Amino acid sequence: MTNYNVEIFDPRSGTTVRGTVADNEYILDALERQGVLLPCACCAGACTTCAVKIKAGRIEQKEAVGLSRTLQQQGYGLICIGYARSDLHLELQKEDEVYLLQFGQYFQQQKRPWFSWS
Repeated sequence: MTNYNVEIFDPRSGTTVRGTVADNEYILDALERQGVLLPCACCAGACTTCAVKIKAGRIEQKEAVGLSRTLQQQGYGLICIGYARSDLHLELQKEDEVYLLQFGQYFQQQKRPWFSWS
């Protein structure tokens, strides 16, 4: 088992949280166990509430059904089902940012209004 250092920056608050994550444990679970509270909803890789931008490092996220391969290739990850594969520098996303990147095109096609709670 290998342990990795994880730093997550929250641009809204300007704070950074840090923790250590084993390579066989979901990032979110490991950090929650260490007392770090992060945004999450489904905890199953189906929504984008826990989405992060990977600034440095690598996450394995084979179970990320809620995040397209394109967005994964653009450096986004879901920490609820993601495994650290190196030390990580991550950044939380604005509410619905990744959701809109992934599904916004469908709202536009249907000409449905999109409302944000932000």
